Amino acid sequence: MNRRGIGLLAAAVAVAGFAPPATAATAPRAACPDAGPGLLRCLTTYSPGAARALADGPAGWGADDLASAYGLPATPGPETVVGVSIAYDAPNLEADLAAYRAQYGLPPCTTANGCFRKVNQQGLSAPLPDASFGWALESTLDVSMVSAACPSCRLLVVEGNTPGFADLAATEDTAVRLGASVVSNSYGAREGGAPLAFASHYRHPGVAVVASSGDAGFTAASYPAVLATTIAVGGTSLARDPSSARGWTESAWQYGGSGCSAYIAKPSWQRDTHCGKRTVADLAAAAEDIAIHYTDAGGWLPVNGTSASAPFVAGLIARSGHASAPSDVYAKASSFTDVTAGNNDPSGAGKKCGGDYLCVAGPGYDAPTGVGVPNGLTGF
Repeated sequence: MNRRGIGLLAAAVAVAGFAPPATAATAPRAACPDAGPGLLRCLTTYSPGAARALADGPAGWGADDLASAYGLPATPGPETVVGVSIAYDAPNLEADLAAYRAQYGLPPCTTANGCFRKVNQQGLSAPLPDASFGWALESTLDVSMVSAACPSCRLLVVEGNTPGFADLAATEDTAVRLGASVVSNSYGAREGGAPLAFASHYRHPGVAVVASSGDAGFTAASYPAVLATTIAVGGTSLARDPSSARGWTESAWQYGGSGCSAYIAKPSWQRDTHCGKRTVADLAAAAEDIAIHYTDAGGWLPVNGTSASAPFVAGLIARSGHASAPSDVYAKASSFTDVTAGNNDPSGAGKKCGGDYLCVAGPGYDAPTGVGVPNGLTGF
């Protein structure tokens, strides 16, 4: 990393509030602080004091838990290329990915074996952007979740110079140009005229574009998840349930994003009645207490965010071998496991939306969890 990168990394650590692991976990905080106008924000929260050394093992749900919860097949899938659109560089990304995959018995995914590739927004291996603690944490979560969902998939990480609308739009185009069949986007900004000017960069026929629904509960719809060409992924809280046939239960994650667009027309494949335009989200997956290995936090770290559920779903789509579109999710709604409990109103039990499906989970479609959570690969 160059000197400027080291300085920016230190500054990002300070802004994000990172501190060495403490004896007790601290309250979760945003990995990427509010970016401000013209910039997107990564959608991950973490508790610095919850970090554990490599020898102590993971904290949170790991790849084996997710495979069990979502009924993933034991047989390997195809070597589909999954693109990860992200800002800034993550210097330890390949090493952290190696630690994660080794922990859960997943095959190595390295530059040497052709499985892992990291490039700048022009598609070149150098120079890479400067480093950022928060965005590097996000990158690590992204590649870990794609790996958990699709151990056989190849990873293409495209790093934007900044989290600006134009730079991240460029990473999207580059990922597709370099062969990605699925592109994961774990970032967001409030929808509006400025970000929507870049909507065309998230529309690639034959390529599944997946995005996090947001981490602020029921609020204004998040871009790029709100785009009609994007599969918007909400979040759930996952728990073991030995009394059920599945062995697991889920409820809407308290902070998972949902919203009713003020700009995007209602797609023909979306039939809910209390939002006259595009509703977010389309489906959901686990977004709370997810284990990753992150060197700059001291080892294993549990994190939260729809930035976990989106790349996980991206990996499932890639593993299915089909380039799913948002309309496909609704056409196969019965193939998903419905989530009927919980809400994403941090201030109360659904009061923010008057108890409506826009922020309260219930039978059938609801905005926090969409049509439900994956049941193997049947929905893709």
